[in-house]
Amino acid sequence: MLDNTENVENLLEVTNIEVIYNHVILVLKGVSLAVPKGKIIALLGGNGAGKTTTLKAISNLLHSERGEVTKGTITYRNEPIANLNPAALVKSGVIQVMEGRHCFEHLTIEENLMTGAYTRRDGKTAINDDLEMVYQYFPRLKERRKSQAGYTSGGEQQMCAIGRALMSRPEMILLDEPSMGLAPQLVEQIFDIVKNLNEKEGVTFLLAEQNTNAALRYANYGYILESGRVVMDGPAEELRENPDVKEFYLGMSEEGRKSFRDVRSYRRRKRWLG
Repeated sequence: MLDNTENVENLLEVTNIEVIYNHVILVLKGVSLAVPKGKIIALLGGNGAGKTTTLKAISNLLHSERGEVTKGTITYRNEPIANLNPAALVKSGVIQVMEGRHCFEHLTIEENLMTGAYTRRDGKTAINDDLEMVYQYFPRLKERRKSQAGYTSGGEQQMCAIGRALMSRPEMILLDEPSMGLAPQLVEQIFDIVKNLNEKEGVTFLLAEQNTNAALRYANYGYILESGRVVMDGPAEELRENPDVKEFYLGMSEEGRKSFRDVRSYRRRKRWLG
């Protein structure tokens, strides 16, 4: 787990959690991770590895899918958050941007953004200031602010979803698969904005992402999930250079590019766990 040698406060700590769906299906098996204040932490792995389930466990969104955390603890600022409903969690400073760019399709971009401020009680001026801040980071949204969200592009909807989260004045954003379905140029643009928000606005990110290559270029630290377990973690620059990560997640090896299915899984597990 992340070595906190910089004396940076851990905002979020997940300790040995298990998640079961429908009382029988074990999805997460002893997952632990830490998210220090002011950092970008990447949660990596293929489809079905458990990344989205981990985020939903943190943001208490499992119950709607008949899932529950059956073991372990999740704390935010050293306080347990398992009994907080999602709205209370937003008020405490944590918000999740769901996979799939969930927007209110019948509302305009600007109306969508304003729904993100519904928990705030600091006045119209402060909210309008933050709306302008969002438009500075996402100038495309300002151009499309009067357009119905359902008629905007996938990239614009992803920007809208992140912008709406920013309107709640979060301390931490749980960002689920931001690159999914986007062209490479847009992926870079989204990640650049995440990095800017982290550095200039102090927003902490826990980022679940299949695009390991992009995520590790922007994150400070990464955890790799497989079949509901953390199989490797470390500083992002070390993971980028790790031969196993290169071979199985970045598509590179000493023999050249490989696909995941070309390699027997037991070999991968043996090298990581043995």
